[in-house]
Amino acid sequence: MPSSSLPTVRGTLFHTAVHDPRGDALHPLSGLRERWPDLHERHGRKYRGREHRLLERVFPLDCAWSEVVFLSPVDSTVLFDALRESGREVAPVPLWRLDAGRLNPARCCIRLMRTEPGAASAEPGTPDDYLPLTTAGLRAVSQVTDRALRRLRTLPPGHHALPWGDVPHVLHRGPIPLSLFERA
Repeated sequence: MPSSSLPTVRGTLFHTAVHDPRGDALHPLSGLRERWPDLHERHGRKYRGREHRLLERVFPLDCAWSEVVFLSPVDSTVLFDALRESGREVAPVPLWRLDAGRLNPARCCIRLMRTEPGAASAEPGTPDDYLPLTTAGLRAVSQVTDRALRRLRTLPPGHHALPWGDVPHVLHRGPIPLSLFERA
């Protein structure tokens, strides 16, 4: 899948495991609307009250937020452990692992994220919040920051958790074949 004109990216990406996947690919939210309306409705609920996020531009990929599949450069175990330290009950979250070298870097980018304490959503992105998906870029964002852990550990009751709010996202435009993932 990688383009021969771009260097292969070395590193590991993660995605929350899909319990009962349909079809042979992981689709962006916009790709679920006609294919599986029930899945579109279920996953669209995550954006209630912040529907504007679905229209946010992903500048390097020339598409909307709803047209990308979200991957994490970090194993989320540390994020959920930090949430548990804040007194929240968090069930174990199974993960899928993906070798970043199996993706075409021209269809991907890294989005730097910022979330203020108590916010219901991460701050909107600007063109300066995006990096190309490269081995160096992936290495630079593959550790959870102290800021992110501190925010999660000190969340007051009733505040939005947003576990990945301060964790850079790796965005892939379009579907990703399920065959590229393995259990973490």
